[in-house]
Amino acid sequence: MVTIQFVPYGEIEDVSSVGRIRKLLNIAKQNKIVLLQGRLKKEEEAELIKATMEEINKEFKGIELAVINPAEQASTKFQKFRNQVFSSILGDRQGLTIIGPANVVKSIKKDPHKIELLTAENRKRRK
Repeated sequence: MVTIQFVPYGEIEDVSSVGRIRKLLNIAKQNKIVLLQGRLKKEEEAELIKATMEEINKEFKGIELAVINPAEQASTKFQKFRNQVFSSILGDRQGLTIIGPANVVKSIKKDPHKIELLTAENRKRRK
């Protein structure tokens, strides 16, 4: 069974960078896929990956990470301008971040129109 936990941006908005990383990593270590409203800063993404590497062991194999940012997909000058205005008002709330434990999520593929999240098969089957 796959468990998905949605984390609204407001839940991490006033937390320090280290606190954000700890919270998200702890959820992933519970074998849950995290859907975070918004995105982390580039430095926080790098720190999340670093913290993950330090905690890899037999039970925790790491994470898969993907960020979907609608501002990157803007095609017209008006859309780009609108996204810049929204970003200045809302900050890092735009977009979606997906973090999944590597033993649950095989890969995350994204393109402008869809996201494919491929999960690993559960090898323990009931008789």
